[in-house]
Amino acid sequence: MILVDWQLQDWIRRGFIKIEPFDNAYIQPNSVDIRLGNHFVWYDECDEVIDPYDRESIESHYQEKHADYIDIPPGMFLLAETLETITLPEDVVATIEGKSSIARLGITLHQTGGWIDAGFSGSITLEICNANQRPVRLHAGMPIGQLVFYTTEKAEKPYGAKGDAKYLNQKNATLSRYHQNKH
Repeated sequence: MILVDWQLQDWIRRGFIKIEPFDNAYIQPNSVDIRLGNHFVWYDECDEVIDPYDRESIESHYQEKHADYIDIPPGMFLLAETLETITLPEDVVATIEGKSSIARLGITLHQTGGWIDAGFSGSITLEICNANQRPVRLHAGMPIGQLVFYTTEKAEKPYGAKGDAKYLNQKNATLSRYHQNKH
């Protein structure tokens, strides 16, 4: 079941779902708007292959910055953080979706990483791409996406209780940690 506005208000007020910082004005009929943080990470253009199992290749040839805004050229891919951190209980999962007004500018918020497991806690790393023919400026603090919350049965091993929760309590835009998987 998708949680609706009055349920979201109640669950957040009672601390079942934690969103920090939280503003009641961002509750929508079936979601909660989230805002863009101020940390951005992107890879430099080069011919070196990124191997998901090779930490060095993942953590090389990239730049990062904290800024009030970022201009994203056409075709660019970058990681960004959400301003909000969230904490989900064992029986709630969430998905992140882009806001229609931002999508109409050619901006996608996630490539495939739009699922947030029960028991997750931390900021959300956005996988932003500009499909427009023109650069697009994004401002830290602007509503950029929305979280949709679903109730489920309680997970036997929620994300935070797994031994391999690579992104638990992440802060800032976080590079891939795929290299921590067994090869």
